[in-house]
Amino acid sequence: MELDAIPTPPASALKILENDVLSDLLRDKRSPSTRRAYRKDLTDFFRKMFAEDPTPEMVGLFLGMDRHEALQLVARYKGILIELELAEATVNRRLSALRSLVSYARRAGQCTWGLEDIKGEKVIAYRDTSGVDLEDFQKMLAIPDRETQLGKRDYAILALLWETALRRGELNRCNVGDWEPEEKALWIQGKGRGTQKERVTVGNVSAIALEDWLSTRKHLEDDDPLIVALDIVHWGQRLSTTSIYKVVRNIATKAGISKVMSPHRVRHSSITAALDATGGNVRAVQQLSRHAKPETVMRYDDNRKDLQGEVTGVLSRLLGEAED
Repeated sequence: MELDAIPTPPASALKILENDVLSDLLRDKRSPSTRRAYRKDLTDFFRKMFAEDPTPEMVGLFLGMDRHEALQLVARYKGILIELELAEATVNRRLSALRSLVSYARRAGQCTWGLEDIKGEKVIAYRDTSGVDLEDFQKMLAIPDRETQLGKRDYAILALLWETALRRGELNRCNVGDWEPEEKALWIQGKGRGTQKERVTVGNVSAIALEDWLSTRKHLEDDDPLIVALDIVHWGQRLSTTSIYKVVRNIATKAGISKVMSPHRVRHSSITAALDATGGNVRAVQQLSRHAKPETVMRYDDNRKDLQGEVTGVLSRLLGEAED
Protein backbone atom coordinates (compact mmCIF):
# COMPACT_ATOMS: atom_id res chain seq x y z
CA MET A 1 0.00 0.00 0.00
CA GLU A 2 1.43 3.36 -1.03
CA LEU A 3 1.31 6.09 1.61
CA ASP A 4 1.22 9.83 1.12
CA ALA A 5 4.40 11.66 1.98
CA ILE A 6 4.71 12.77 5.60
CA PRO A 7 4.87 16.58 5.80
CA THR A 8 8.14 17.95 7.16
CA PRO A 9 7.65 19.14 10.76
CA PRO A 10 8.19 22.84 11.36
CA ALA A 11 11.36 24.15 12.99
CA SER A 12 9.61 24.20 16.38
CA ALA A 13 9.31 20.43 16.19
CA LEU A 14 13.03 19.86 15.59
CA LYS A 15 13.96 20.24 19.24
CA ILE A 16 16.08 17.25 20.24
CA LEU A 17 15.54 16.20 23.82
CA GLU A 18 18.57 15.49 25.96
CA ASN A 19 16.70 12.72 27.82
CA ASP A 20 16.02 9.34 26.23
CA VAL A 21 12.30 9.38 27.03
CA LEU A 22 11.55 6.04 25.40
CA SER A 23 14.22 4.21 27.41
CA ASP A 24 12.98 5.89 30.57
CA LEU A 25 9.42 4.76 29.79
CA LEU A 26 10.50 1.15 29.20
CA ARG A 27 12.51 1.08 32.42
CA ASP A 28 9.34 2.19 34.21
CA LYS A 29 7.63 -1.08 33.19
CA ARG A 30 8.21 -4.07 35.49
CA SER A 31 7.28 -6.83 33.07
CA PRO A 32 9.87 -7.78 30.40
CA SER A 33 7.02 -8.82 28.09
CA THR A 34 5.38 -5.40 28.52
CA ARG A 35 8.67 -3.69 27.69
CA ARG A 36 9.06 -5.81 24.55
CA ALA A 37 5.49 -5.11 23.46
CA TYR A 38 5.86 -1.35 23.98
CA ARG A 39 9.13 -1.23 22.07
CA LYS A 40 7.64 -3.22 19.19
CA ASP A 41 4.51 -1.05 18.95
CA LEU A 42 6.37 2.25 19.22
CA THR A 43 8.91 1.09 16.64
CA ASP A 44 6.01 0.39 14.28
CA PHE A 45 4.75 3.97 14.70
CA PHE A 46 8.11 5.63 14.01
CA ARG A 47 8.90 3.40 11.06
CA LYS A 48 5.54 4.03 9.44
CA MET A 49 5.36 7.77 10.11
CA PHE A 50 9.04 8.82 10.08
CA ALA A 51 10.64 5.93 8.17
CA GLU A 52 13.13 5.54 11.02
CA ASP A 53 13.55 3.64 14.24
CA PRO A 54 12.64 5.49 17.46
CA THR A 55 16.04 6.94 18.35
CA PRO A 56 16.15 9.57 21.13
CA GLU A 57 16.37 12.21 18.40
CA MET A 58 13.30 10.93 16.55
CA VAL A 59 11.30 10.58 19.76
CA GLY A 60 12.32 14.14 20.68
CA LEU A 61 11.23 15.38 17.27
CA PHE A 62 7.81 13.79 17.70
CA LEU A 63 7.28 15.04 21.25
CA GLY A 64 8.42 18.53 20.25
CA MET A 65 5.81 18.86 17.51
CA ASP A 66 2.94 21.33 17.66
CA ARG A 67 -0.12 19.75 19.31
CA HIS A 68 -2.36 19.97 16.25
CA GLU A 69 0.30 18.53 13.96
CA ALA A 70 0.99 15.70 16.39
CA LEU A 71 -2.69 14.80 16.70
CA GLN A 72 -3.03 14.88 12.94
CA LEU A 73 -0.02 12.57 12.61
CA VAL A 74 -1.32 10.05 15.15
CA ALA A 75 -4.82 10.13 13.64
CA ARG A 76 -3.25 9.41 10.29
CA TYR A 77 -1.28 6.52 11.80
CA LYS A 78 -4.50 5.08 13.18
CA GLY A 79 -6.04 5.35 9.72
CA ILE A 80 -3.11 3.45 8.23
CA LEU A 81 -3.55 0.63 10.75
CA ILE A 82 -7.24 0.41 9.90
CA GLU A 83 -6.47 0.37 6.17
CA LEU A 84 -4.09 -2.53 6.82
CA GLU A 85 -7.12 -4.34 8.30
CA LEU A 86 -5.43 -4.99 11.62
CA ALA A 87 -7.61 -6.28 14.44
CA GLU A 88 -9.25 -3.67 16.64
CA ALA A 89 -7.31 -4.94 19.65
CA THR A 90 -4.02 -4.51 17.77
CA VAL A 91 -4.90 -0.95 16.75
CA ASN A 92 -5.84 -0.11 20.33
CA ARG A 93 -2.68 -1.66 21.75
CA ARG A 94 -0.45 0.40 19.47
CA LEU A 95 -2.35 3.59 20.25
CA SER A 96 -2.11 2.77 23.95
CA ALA A 97 1.68 2.48 23.68
CA LEU A 98 1.78 5.91 22.04
CA ARG A 99 -0.44 7.40 24.74
CA SER A 100 1.84 5.97 27.40
CA LEU A 101 4.91 7.50 25.75
CA VAL A 102 3.29 10.93 25.46
CA SER A 103 1.82 10.78 28.96
CA TYR A 104 5.18 9.82 30.46
CA ALA A 105 6.95 12.62 28.56
CA ARG A 106 4.30 15.08 29.65
CA ARG A 107 4.75 14.19 33.32
CA ALA A 108 8.50 14.57 32.87
CA GLY A 109 8.05 18.04 31.39
CA GLN A 110 9.23 16.91 27.96
CA CYS A 111 5.92 17.37 26.14
CA THR A 112 3.08 19.91 26.34
CA TRP A 113 0.18 17.96 24.81
CA GLY A 114 -1.66 14.65 25.17
CA LEU A 115 -3.47 12.12 22.99
CA GLU A 116 -6.79 12.01 24.84
CA ASP A 117 -8.62 13.06 21.68
CA ILE A 118 -7.43 10.00 19.75
CA LYS A 119 -10.05 7.37 20.46
CA GLY A 120 -9.56 3.63 20.19
CA GLU A 121 -11.64 1.13 18.27
CA LYS A 122 -14.59 -0.60 19.93
CA VAL A 123 -13.73 -4.13 20.97
CA ILE A 124 -15.96 -6.85 22.37
CA ALA A 125 -13.83 -8.45 25.08
CA TYR A 126 -13.72 -12.23 25.36
CA ARG A 127 -15.83 -12.86 22.27
CA ASP A 128 -14.30 -16.31 21.91
CA THR A 129 -13.87 -18.21 25.17
CA SER A 130 -14.00 -21.60 23.52
CA GLY A 131 -11.50 -24.28 24.39
CA VAL A 132 -11.87 -28.05 24.50
CA ASP A 133 -14.04 -30.28 26.66
CA LEU A 134 -12.73 -32.64 29.33
CA GLU A 135 -12.72 -35.63 26.98
CA ASP A 136 -10.44 -33.89 24.48
CA PHE A 137 -8.17 -32.58 27.23
CA GLN A 138 -7.80 -36.11 28.60
CA LYS A 139 -6.60 -37.12 25.13
CA MET A 140 -3.92 -34.45 25.46
CA LEU A 141 -2.93 -35.70 28.92
CA ALA A 142 -2.42 -39.18 27.46
CA ILE A 143 0.26 -37.98 25.02
CA PRO A 144 3.28 -37.26 27.30
CA ASP A 145 5.32 -40.39 28.07
CA ARG A 146 5.47 -40.23 31.86
CA GLU A 147 8.32 -42.73 31.96
CA THR A 148 10.63 -40.03 30.58
CA GLN A 149 11.82 -36.75 32.06
CA LEU A 150 10.34 -34.80 29.14
CA GLY A 151 7.00 -36.53 29.52
CA LYS A 152 6.91 -35.85 33.27
CA ARG A 153 7.56 -32.17 32.63
CA ASP A 154 4.98 -31.81 29.88
CA TYR A 155 2.34 -33.69 31.88
CA ALA A 156 2.96 -31.36 34.84
CA ILE A 157 2.57 -28.33 32.56
CA LEU A 158 -0.77 -29.57 31.23
CA ALA A 159 -2.10 -30.52 34.66
CA LEU A 160 -1.17 -27.15 36.18
CA LEU A 161 -2.68 -25.18 33.31
CA TRP A 162 -5.96 -27.11 33.60
CA GLU A 163 -6.38 -27.39 37.37
CA THR A 164 -5.33 -23.84 38.28
CA ALA A 165 -6.15 -21.94 35.05
CA LEU A 166 -2.64 -20.48 35.06
CA ARG A 167 -1.50 -18.09 32.39
CA ARG A 168 1.71 -19.19 30.66
CA GLY A 169 3.52 -16.10 31.96
CA GLU A 170 2.53 -17.01 35.51
CA LEU A 171 3.86 -20.54 35.08
CA ASN A 172 7.03 -19.27 33.40
CA ARG A 173 7.88 -17.04 36.38
CA CYS A 174 7.48 -19.75 39.05
CA ASN A 175 10.57 -20.94 40.91
CA VAL A 176 11.16 -24.16 42.81
CA GLY A 177 10.84 -22.26 46.11
CA ASP A 178 7.34 -21.13 45.13
CA TRP A 179 6.09 -24.71 45.43
CA GLU A 180 5.00 -25.88 48.90
CA PRO A 181 4.19 -29.61 48.51
CA GLU A 182 2.96 -30.11 52.08
CA GLU A 183 0.37 -27.36 51.64
CA LYS A 184 -0.24 -28.13 47.96
CA ALA A 185 0.31 -24.42 47.36
CA LEU A 186 2.03 -22.60 44.52
CA TRP A 187 2.96 -18.93 44.88
CA ILE A 188 2.60 -17.15 41.56
CA GLN A 189 3.31 -13.68 40.30
CA GLY A 190 -0.09 -12.91 38.81
CA LYS A 191 -0.89 -10.65 35.90
CA GLY A 192 -0.92 -7.00 36.92
CA ARG A 193 0.30 -7.78 40.45
CA GLY A 194 3.81 -6.35 40.11
CA THR A 195 6.30 -8.31 42.24
CA GLN A 196 3.67 -9.39 44.77
CA LYS A 197 2.94 -13.11 44.78
CA GLU A 198 -0.37 -14.79 45.51
CA ARG A 199 -1.12 -18.27 46.76
CA VAL A 200 -2.81 -20.79 44.47
CA THR A 201 -4.03 -24.13 45.79
CA VAL A 202 -2.94 -26.97 43.52
CA GLY A 203 -5.07 -30.07 42.87
CA ASN A 204 -4.01 -33.64 43.58
CA VAL A 205 -3.18 -34.47 39.96
CA SER A 206 -0.95 -31.41 39.58
CA ALA A 207 0.70 -31.96 42.96
CA ILE A 208 1.68 -35.53 42.10
CA ALA A 209 2.80 -34.48 38.62
CA LEU A 210 4.96 -31.66 40.01
CA GLU A 211 6.64 -33.92 42.56
CA ASP A 212 7.22 -36.53 39.85
CA TRP A 213 8.80 -33.88 37.60
CA LEU A 214 10.97 -32.33 40.32
CA SER A 215 12.23 -35.76 41.38
CA THR A 216 14.06 -35.97 38.03
CA ARG A 217 16.16 -32.89 38.84
CA LYS A 218 19.14 -32.80 41.18
CA HIS A 219 20.59 -30.22 43.60
CA LEU A 220 17.63 -27.88 43.39
CA GLU A 221 17.75 -24.38 44.87
CA ASP A 222 14.73 -22.25 45.76
CA ASP A 223 15.49 -19.69 43.05
CA ASP A 224 15.83 -22.32 40.30
CA PRO A 225 13.06 -22.20 37.67
CA LEU A 226 10.16 -24.55 38.34
CA ILE A 227 9.84 -25.51 34.67
CA VAL A 228 13.02 -25.75 32.58
CA ALA A 229 14.04 -26.54 29.03
CA LEU A 230 15.39 -30.01 28.28
CA ASP A 231 16.86 -29.52 24.82
CA ILE A 232 20.66 -29.63 24.44
CA VAL A 233 21.07 -25.93 23.66
CA HIS A 234 18.93 -24.55 26.52
CA TRP A 235 19.19 -27.41 29.04
CA GLY A 236 18.26 -26.29 32.55
CA GLN A 237 17.23 -22.77 31.54
CA ARG A 238 13.82 -21.37 32.42
CA LEU A 239 11.31 -22.60 29.84
CA SER A 240 10.18 -19.55 27.87
CA THR A 241 6.55 -18.57 27.38
CA THR A 242 6.96 -19.30 23.67
CA SER A 243 8.20 -22.80 24.44
CA ILE A 244 5.29 -23.41 26.84
CA TYR A 245 2.96 -22.42 24.00
CA LYS A 246 4.71 -24.87 21.65
CA VAL A 247 4.48 -27.70 24.17
CA VAL A 248 0.70 -27.29 24.42
CA ARG A 249 0.18 -26.83 20.69
CA ASN A 250 2.31 -29.83 19.71
CA ILE A 251 0.64 -32.12 22.26
CA ALA A 252 -2.82 -31.06 21.03
CA THR A 253 -1.81 -31.81 17.44
CA LYS A 254 -0.54 -35.27 18.41
CA ALA A 255 -3.81 -35.88 20.29
CA GLY A 256 -5.77 -35.18 17.11
CA ILE A 257 -7.35 -31.97 18.40
CA SER A 258 -8.45 -29.98 15.35
CA LYS A 259 -8.66 -26.68 17.21
CA VAL A 260 -5.40 -24.73 17.45
CA MET A 261 -4.62 -25.04 21.15
CA SER A 262 -2.53 -22.78 23.35
CA PRO A 263 -2.01 -22.31 27.10
CA HIS A 264 -4.70 -19.62 27.03
CA ARG A 265 -7.10 -21.96 25.26
CA VAL A 266 -6.48 -24.47 28.05
CA ARG A 267 -7.28 -21.67 30.49
CA HIS A 268 -10.53 -20.98 28.60
CA SER A 269 -11.31 -24.71 28.76
CA SER A 270 -10.62 -24.82 32.49
CA ILE A 271 -12.78 -21.81 33.32
CA THR A 272 -15.67 -23.07 31.20
CA ALA A 273 -15.44 -26.56 32.73
CA ALA A 274 -15.40 -24.99 36.21
CA LEU A 275 -18.57 -23.05 35.45
CA ASP A 276 -20.24 -26.24 34.22
CA ALA A 277 -19.15 -28.18 37.30
CA THR A 278 -20.23 -25.50 39.78
CA GLY A 279 -23.57 -24.73 38.14
CA GLY A 280 -22.40 -21.30 37.02
CA ASN A 281 -20.92 -20.13 40.34
CA VAL A 282 -19.31 -16.98 38.98
CA ARG A 283 -17.90 -15.87 42.33
CA ALA A 284 -16.11 -19.17 42.94
CA VAL A 285 -14.76 -19.39 39.38
CA GLN A 286 -13.51 -15.80 39.61
CA GLN A 287 -11.26 -16.98 42.44
CA LEU A 288 -9.93 -19.70 40.13
CA SER A 289 -9.37 -17.44 37.13
CA ARG A 290 -8.11 -14.44 39.16
CA HIS A 291 -9.95 -12.04 36.86
CA ALA A 292 -10.21 -8.59 38.41
CA LYS A 293 -13.85 -8.19 37.39
CA PRO A 294 -16.69 -10.71 37.80
CA GLU A 295 -18.13 -9.37 34.52
CA THR A 296 -15.29 -11.13 32.69
CA VAL A 297 -16.26 -14.50 34.16
CA MET A 298 -19.89 -13.74 33.34
CA ARG A 299 -18.84 -13.41 29.71
CA TYR A 300 -17.53 -16.99 29.90
CA ASP A 301 -20.79 -18.04 31.52
CA ASP A 302 -22.88 -16.40 28.81
CA ASN A 303 -20.78 -17.95 26.06
CA ARG A 304 -21.01 -21.47 27.48
CA LYS A 305 -24.81 -21.18 27.77
CA ASP A 306 -25.18 -19.64 24.30
CA LEU A 307 -28.26 -17.73 25.43
CA GLN A 308 -28.49 -16.03 22.05
CA GLY A 309 -28.63 -19.40 20.31
CA GLU A 310 -31.24 -20.61 22.76
CA VAL A 311 -33.52 -17.65 22.08
CA THR A 312 -32.93 -17.97 18.34
CA GLY A 313 -34.10 -21.58 18.63
CA VAL A 314 -37.29 -20.41 20.33
CA LEU A 315 -37.93 -17.88 17.55
CA SER A 316 -37.22 -20.54 14.92
CA ARG A 317 -39.76 -22.88 16.49
CA LEU A 318 -42.32 -20.06 16.59
CA LEU A 319 -41.68 -19.42 12.90
CA GLY A 320 -42.16 -23.10 12.12
CA GLU A 321 -45.43 -23.20 14.06
CA ALA A 322 -46.68 -20.16 12.16
CA GLU A 323 -46.00 -21.85 8.81
CA ASP A 324 -47.95 -25.03 9.77
